[in-house]
Amino acid sequence: MAIEILMPALSPTMEEGTLAKWLVKEGDTVSSGDVIAEIETDKATMEFEAVDEGVIGRIVVAEGTEGVKVNAPIAVLLEEGEDASAADAVGATSEPDPAPTAEAPKEAQARPEALSDEAGTGTQPDTGDATKAPPAPVKDGERIFASPLARRIAAQKGLDLTAIEGSGPKGRIVKADVEAAEAAPKADAKPEAAKPAAPAAEVKTAPAGMGPETVLKMYADREFEEVKLDGMRKTIAARLTEAKQTIPHFYLRRDIRLDALLKFRAELNHQLTGKGVKLSVNDFIIKACANALQEVPEANAVWAGDRVLKLKPSDVAVAVAIEGGLFTPVIRDAEMKSLSALSKEMKDLAHRARDRKLAPHEYQGGSFAVSNLGMFGIDNFDAVINPPHGAILAVGAGVKKPVIGEDGEIAVATVMSVTLSVDHRVIDGALGAELLKAITENLENPVAMLA
Repeated sequence: MAIEILMPALSPTMEEGTLAKWLVKEGDTVSSGDVIAEIETDKATMEFEAVDEGVIGRIVVAEGTEGVKVNAPIAVLLEEGEDASAADAVGATSEPDPAPTAEAPKEAQARPEALSDEAGTGTQPDTGDATKAPPAPVKDGERIFASPLARRIAAQKGLDLTAIEGSGPKGRIVKADVEAAEAAPKADAKPEAAKPAAPAAEVKTAPAGMGPETVLKMYADREFEEVKLDGMRKTIAARLTEAKQTIPHFYLRRDIRLDALLKFRAELNHQLTGKGVKLSVNDFIIKACANALQEVPEANAVWAGDRVLKLKPSDVAVAVAIEGGLFTPVIRDAEMKSLSALSKEMKDLAHRARDRKLAPHEYQGGSFAVSNLGMFGIDNFDAVINPPHGAILAVGAGVKKPVIGEDGEIAVATVMSVTLSVDHRVIDGALGAELLKAITENLENPVAMLA
């Protein structure tokens, strides 16, 4: 029986993606585990492997198609002995989808019915009874939508599909629903489920500001280039808007003297010569933040809507600029890692971030983030918290400045300005100040970080 290959959910939040590239063509034989396509999510380009073996009978979604919904059919796989006509037959009994929108590609609009009965798993067809599924039943003049496998099982067991409530997409009855009904038959009449009113807290209003048409009219007499937003840019815009609208930010600032750190770093790098490791100031900053989160454990926390989660490990995210946006790969258990191990891991994450090759678990999570613009000559700035993190440290450049020494004399020192942006729901002012003090002490006494 022909198998539909569905658009996979490659991250917990993925709702749609771009089918960037097919690595197979119609007529190619594939085995389980073969990479058959490259899928672009909002953050990365990931390889998609075949689950079953067979022959690619039909490619439903052309490469380059954007906005392909998760679980939408993208190809049809033929099993051994089937010819191409079997691929055309797939979806012949499926219900019509709503009218296609202007933005949706034609390949995604023509949606054959999935033979899989698990909405998120994709390609697990019934390989048992090959009897043709009975036609879809009708109740009160309305068609009851059910998968071919569910109709077939219901016919074999003598079950009335009009008395079964579907749990699949759009209320479709799937295999699990039929099996559940067989174990505990439902009443003859299926009452219409009452639609609960949305809680007041969930009601969304249109964002204030100018709409696209208003802005376009404003610049109609000016020459411009219109840049289409990709998935990453849309996600960044949505998350930053959410962050500034919903997170009560407050800011704590300090100047940190780097002379001891720079001297210690030079000594360590000399010892590491020939070992393929060169420590950066940013490596020390990450380590200092990780240690500080252990020293001030109450601040190692995230906002979880109706509660605060206090983390045990120090999972530190680090902002990495890439073309068109940024990633925040997470170094897990950073407090447990040596400076050299941390440095190697950060370089690897940054390299793969720029190639958009990070897996979702590598850029999701963490309780704290570091954003360093000092390398771009920025003296200081305020960073936006990346939800659900409790805080983010904005790091400026190390600049030589006149300072007053302990002896009261004026001297020259390398000073770095930092700003801690804090979520007041998670961390109060005094606690935030304690955390920033711990970060400062770690950086101004770098030898202690190795203890």
